[in-house]
Amino acid sequence: MNEIPATRRGLLLGAALAAAGGPAAAQGPAARTPAEARASPPALPPAAPPFPAPARPTAPTGLSATLTARANAGTVGVISGGVDGTYIRIAADLAAVLDDGERLRVLPMIGKGSVQNLADIIYLRGVDIGIVQSDVLAFVRRERLVPGAAQAIQYIAKLYDEEIHLLARREIARIEDLAGRPVNLDVPGSGTAMTGSLLFEALRIPVRPAHDSQDVALQKLRAGEIAALAYVAGKPARLFAPLGADSGLHFLPVPLAAPLLETYLPSQLGPAEYPGLVPPEQPVETVAVGAAMAVYAWQPGSDRHRRVARFVAALNEKFPTLQRPPRHPKWREVNLAAQVPGWTRFSPEQPPPRSPGTVSGWRAAPANGAPAGPTTGPTTGPTAGTAKP
Repeated sequence: MNEIPATRRGLLLGAALAAAGGPAAAQGPAARTPAEARASPPALPPAAPPFPAPARPTAPTGLSATLTARANAGTVGVISGGVDGTYIRIAADLAAVLDDGERLRVLPMIGKGSVQNLADIIYLRGVDIGIVQSDVLAFVRRERLVPGAAQAIQYIAKLYDEEIHLLARREIARIEDLAGRPVNLDVPGSGTAMTGSLLFEALRIPVRPAHDSQDVALQKLRAGEIAALAYVAGKPARLFAPLGADSGLHFLPVPLAAPLLETYLPSQLGPAEYPGLVPPEQPVETVAVGAAMAVYAWQPGSDRHRRVARFVAALNEKFPTLQRPPRHPKWREVNLAAQVPGWTRFSPEQPPPRSPGTVSGWRAAPANGAPAGPTTGPTTGPTAGTAKP
């Protein structure tokens, strides 16, 4: 039998003693007086962790990297609206009709309104397209909320008109009766919050704004905690579907006063859309604002630009399908050739570069992923180096 060398025996003995608590442990526990035992009870062994530590993720290699690339090659992210609004239904229709396997996959996302959607298109990774109110670009520029938005945002198409719904308790007869009363304008950053504040300011009606989500606001309205709620959405809005004539609520007329003429269009809320809230042959006058399909100004020739170009081609090809049931009836109001004043339309194709860093009047995006933009104009904001992979 081979003997273990002395050096190795020493190492093994040292390891054994260390594991057992050193030489003192090898000799057995030292005797303690009763007073010491009462003052210091024996220590419990350390508890083992209930689960092993999670493994650190590793970068995909080989086959997994190929599958990851294929799964992401055709994805286009579309930020929309809340679950009770029209935006999310429009985005869901886009996914249902335009999806084409790995070549094109539309990913609808729940959003938080026009102002936030615009910021998400510019800054949030994975978001290429968003549905917003057509007046939001001018609003964020005027309020300086999103620097560089004019260079980072374009549009694919003007969509439909969105009606302003002003739902109030029965004791409120006119919009002027809301002066000094609490009115919910949706969450901050939403299109309703933007339009609602502009509307009451233009009409010079000093309401007390509240900013709850629409479902919470509806509960408060029914409980009498607020006088009314405003909601900008394409009719029919699902939020109001459960409400009947016995709800004690009704839509207030919103007159197309002179201060609103430059921004809004006349519209109506009828019994066909809201049979429980609008009596037959008594439509409620209101105003509407256009919705637009906004897009990030990806550098022409880039991978993300090609994905959006495929999306635009599929939209044009399959647009008749979107205008037929069971798709949302608002699709029948859409004219893809209509323009959005003050916006730049996305072009799927661009001429070849004329000089390094310039693509036919465009400033090519820097390597860090910032968007392309016009070769003239300000160079602050996202076009000046905000990364968006």
